[in-house]
Amino acid sequence: MTDDLSHLRADAQENRDRLLQAARDLFGARGLDVTMREVARHAGVGPATLYRRFPTRQDLVDAAFEDELELCRAIVLEGAAHPDPWHGLRTVVERTVELNARNQGFVDALVAAGQVSDRLTRHRAELLHAMAALAVRAKSAGQLRSDFVVDDLLLVLLAARGLRGEDAGERLVAARRFAALALDSFRASATHEHLPEPARVAGAALRAAV
Repeated sequence: MTDDLSHLRADAQENRDRLLQAARDLFGARGLDVTMREVARHAGVGPATLYRRFPTRQDLVDAAFEDELELCRAIVLEGAAHPDPWHGLRTVVERTVELNARNQGFVDALVAAGQVSDRLTRHRAELLHAMAALAVRAKSAGQLRSDFVVDDLLLVLLAARGLRGEDAGERLVAARRFAALALDSFRASATHEHLPEPARVAGAALRAAV
């Protein structure tokens, strides 16, 4: 009986691992525009098995992006703590845009409007507050344009979702170029014209966490 139970537990864990890998593969390549049935099919299991392991789509998204969530948090908090605020900001922009190129689905989840898990809501709010504080430091140092708002960083991530393609290497090359162009526009300069009214894309995420 013990051997039978151990075998059942091993099968259940194998199915869960296969489902998570399938979700990571599909979400990473195509973003969140993937159905639960496609994930189950890619994993080689039935939909019932998928829903038994992950009752809701959000459960699957949260589990699939566990590692990326911690990586993103480390990128932002490390950048925000750097003694040179421009270096910290540059590192955050470069690494998050590269993360976007590697995994389309994670950034889709990070910037998604509407209902998301409490954990992701808290994560977004923490990182947005950290970036807002970093931007204040960079402005005070005369390194960041005075009309920059943290929403501009989210605009960059939203725009970077267009960096699609089958070849991962080409996506990374494009991501690095895009990040360099974005940073050049963020840097303080006497020749900059004043920007139009900001798009408040970060406000909803912050309000939802309060």
